[in-house]
Formats: sequence, C-alpha cells, structure tokens
Amino acid sequence: MQPAPAASKRLLDHGQWRLLGCLLALIALAWFELWRMSQAMVAPGGMLDMAMAGMPMPWSLTDAALMLAMWLLMMLAMMLPSALPMLLLYQQLLKRRLPTGQHLLAMSLFIAAYLLVWGGFSLLATLLQWWLDHLSLLSPELRSTSIWLAAALLFGAGLYQWLPLKQACLRHCQGPVLFLAGHWRPGVSGGWSMGLRHGLYCLGCCWALMGLLFVVGAMNLLWVALIAAYVLLEKLLASGPWLARGAGLLLMGWALHLLLPAWI
Repeated sequence: MQPAPAASKRLLDHGQWRLLGCLLALIALAWFELWRMSQAMVAPGGMLDMAMAGMPMPWSLTDAALMLAMWLLMMLAMMLPSALPMLLLYQQLLKRRLPTGQHLLAMSLFIAAYLLVWGGFSLLATLLQWWLDHLSLLSPELRSTSIWLAAALLFGAGLYQWLPLKQACLRHCQGPVLFLAGHWRPGVSGGWSMGLRHGLYCLGCCWALMGLLFVVGAMNLLWVALIAAYVLLEKLLASGPWLARGAGLLLMGWALHLLLPAWI
C-alpha cells in the first residue's frame, strides 16, 4: 500500500479551519455580548438596582426585545460549540459533492436552520420568563424565588435525562456520521432540511437542561458556561448516555434536597 498523501493526514483541511475559525469567532462574540448584558444589569441604575429599589418593571416592547436577544445569544453561545463536529464533517462532504459556491450556500443554510430551531426555543423561553415574572416567581437575577418551581424544574430535567426520547435524540447528536448517513439530503436545499432536522434533535436532547437556568439564574454566566460544557461533554464522550443518566440522578437528588426542609 502506498502511503496516504500528506494532506489527507491533516486533522482538518484549509476550508474546515476557516469554517472553524469563523464559528469560534461567532461563539466568542456571543459570550462577549452576554458578558456585556450581565454587566449592564448590575451597573448603577441598571435593572438590578431598579428591582432592588422596589420600582415597578412592567415589560415594554424594548424589554421584550432585549430579553429575546439575551436568550438568542445564550443559545448560540451554549449550543453552537456542541454542533461543531457535525458542521465540520458536513462541510467536508459538501466540498466533494457540490461546486464551491453551492457548497458554501448549503453550509450557510444548514447553520441558519440549526440556529432557527434554537431561535424558536429562545422565543418560548422569553415568553416563559415573562409569565414567571408576571407571577413574581423570578428574582432580579432571573432565578426562581419559589422552592417548588425550582424543584419541579430540577426534577423534570433529571427525569427527562432517563427517558427514551432523550436517549434517542442524544444518539443522533453524538454521531455526525450516522446522522449524515441516515438523513442525507442532496443539493443546496438539503442543507436547510438537514439543519432543521439536526437542530430538532439537539433541541430534543437539551431543552429540559435549559430550564435549569431559571434555577441558578439565567444571567449567572458561570452556570451558563458549566451547563454549556456539560452539553458538550454529553455529546462528545462515548459514555454520554450514562453521563446523562448520572446527571439525571444528581438533578433529581438536588430537587429532593430543596424540598426536604418543607417536608420536615
């Protein structure tokens, strides 16, 4: 057998490195903007100061737009890193099957469709935040003020980690090769349909974990980063299904721990 060409031994080709660089820059920008928003909230005269002073804070259209932007940035920062293996593999396959202009368009449509799914989730999260805020169940840090609500979110997320739907969606998110083999759609339009499908699998895998943000504080960037890191590990590690079940037990235990004082 002849040795493989040096180019084939590279971990990533030039196109993949460019794509990876662009995506990492987008992720970094999302984290930076989240940090700026968190700093604006705690700045003198910011939302936290107003809330602590007891000032009424009905949602205006601007407030709703800002909260939606926050959730959009958060989902981009948390979920796009775990999609990188899929995007890099898809880009490699597109280069072999489509001309340059078409494969760039298909790649862009895949990413746009994936982010559209999480954009829809961001809208639902914003509506849920508004509803909880209307019921006075959220603190200024966007953390649940109700032990019962926090316990329900924790127990629900923990239980979901054990359900067959979670495990099925995780399998599709864990295996880019299997996903592309089973759901391949040709041409430029295939990028859009496959991006939507992959986004829905990722949503099915991780939506319940996002409810934890109302337990720990949606603008607590340390917890946001920890949840994002967990999602990444769950999808990258071969033991991801067992990691999910173990995390589920911990979350249900956390919920019971919160409720224990109310039962004694």
